[in-house]
Amino acid sequence: MIALIASDMDGTLLNEKMTVPPENAAAIKTAAQHGVKFIVATGRSYNEAKPLIEKVGIHTPIIAMNGAQVFDEDGQILNTVPIPKTTVKQIFLRLKANGLYFEVMTDHGTVSDSKVNRIENVAALLVDLKTTDSFKIAVSLASARLELMNINYVDSYQTLLTDSAVNILKVIAFSPKKQAVLAPIATELEQIGNLAITASSASNIEINHINAQKGAALASYAKSLNIPLTQVMAIGDNLNDASMLQTAHISFAMGNATPEIKQCARYLTDTNVNHGVAKAIQRVLQTKLS
Repeated sequence: MIALIASDMDGTLLNEKMTVPPENAAAIKTAAQHGVKFIVATGRSYNEAKPLIEKVGIHTPIIAMNGAQVFDEDGQILNTVPIPKTTVKQIFLRLKANGLYFEVMTDHGTVSDSKVNRIENVAALLVDLKTTDSFKIAVSLASARLELMNINYVDSYQTLLTDSAVNILKVIAFSPKKQAVLAPIATELEQIGNLAITASSASNIEINHINAQKGAALASYAKSLNIPLTQVMAIGDNLNDASMLQTAHISFAMGNATPEIKQCARYLTDTNVNHGVAKAIQRVLQTKLS
């Protein structure tokens, strides 16, 4: 019997409107009635993820920034895995040398050095996630979204490297040319060592410490509850979900998942637009999977 379910957010738990559909919320609550715990595992920061979950009445722990931080149900930090500043400096230099726009996620919030670039790249992400097919509409949506988020803008990321009070948890780089440009840069960054380089859409790469991965965070959280991995289920759609799909005994890829994730998971569910998370949860509650 499954005792713990972990779900990604974008492209998985969230639909094309970037909200949790009622079907998914209802399935999570039904699972809870059967004694099954739930945890969100996302590339988002805690402050980005929490309002979307609480809006539908779900009170849950959160694995944030791909595992760089883990929070309990009350928002208390259980674990933090930063990237050493010496490594961050090398990351910054290589991304700048390749002309990429990137953002930095810290324990003091998300930092950007260009509002214009941020809007353009959030818009590209919204198009990738099928929120809209129109880039012009996506730009408008991205602009509105920024008004709701606490983004810190700086003239130079150098200030982060010299501020000992700030931990850098994740770096996310973007390119409108997608993986044709990003894949070679990811390979280059891997040479630095001790980094986990994944993606949450075709137009980005996400850079974490090697120990800040969803799979490791999920395993650690399950262990804290004395839940064996044979009783853990995970659901995801993109490359930053691979480690937790490999960790959980029961794993589902979304219908809209990348080919790599579909190969990685043991089972396939419907798309995020057709509340595939709810269907996966209903399946494990009704059927004995092994």
